[in-house]
Parts: sequence; C-alpha cells; structure tokens
Amino acid sequence: MGRVLKDIVAPMAQDDDVDLGRGCIIKGLCVYLNEEPGNLVKEYVGADETNERSIEETTVGIYVLKADCNSNPDDIGIVIEGQVVLQELDNFPLAVAMLFGLIYTLNLDYPRDLKYTFEVLQKIIMELEGTTLSKKAQVLKNRLCE
Repeated sequence: MGRVLKDIVAPMAQDDDVDLGRGCIIKGLCVYLNEEPGNLVKEYVGADETNERSIEETTVGIYVLKADCNSNPDDIGIVIEGQVVLQELDNFPLAVAMLFGLIYTLNLDYPRDLKYTFEVLQKIIMELEGTTLSKKAQVLKNRLCE
C-alpha cells in the first residue's frame, strides 16, 4: 500500500496546484481504505465509441476525457446509472464533491466498491450523521485525531 500511495502523491511534489493535491489525497484515501480509485474515476484518452459505451455502462462514477495522455482534461463529468448528469466540471475534486452531493441529496446507496470512501467523506470530512462509523472509518478518524 505504501508504494501505491507514494506513486499517487508523487505529482504533488512536482506541481503546486491545489486541485491536483486534493485529487491525489482523494485517490490516496481510496487506497488507504482498500478501495480502488479506478472505481471512482475513469480516465479516457480520445473520443471514440468504446469510451462512450464504457461511460454508459458506469453505474456511479466520474469520467475524465483527455485528447492525449499528457494533456489537460477536455471534459470531466459525473455518471449515474449510465447517464451523464453533470459535465464540463473544472477539476476532479470538484467532481467528487458534486458526486457526493448528488448521492447524499438523492438518498442513493453508496457504490458497494466505494462505500468506505463515501462514508469517510460524509461522516468524518463533512461531519454529517457521524454517530456510528464502520471499523475502517473509526480507525482512520482515530489516526487523524492523534
């Protein structure tokens, strides 16, 4: 896990972009909670039918479309039940916040493969309904309070 986290936060040392740092921390949170960041955000290079089909098959998540591997994103959006509900967002952390807000306000169940990440966002970060925590979330909260 340490090597994976090191690779995730490496871009933060090269760039002072606040949004890049926030994105690295969100992905690192997923890894720390033994969840795959790829289940939260999927990056696609180039616009073609395969990418569009993959986005339509997404239950809940964020997509990032790029023209090529090294370019800035052309589009960042949110997919719920195969439908793009928000698009042309400014950055990945904003997309995560918007996705959390949509899930919370629409009273949707958290995706099974990201339930701990969203629980931490809700109960520890946002301090909403944080009376009972799962064991993973409680361990993280205790470590943050040390």
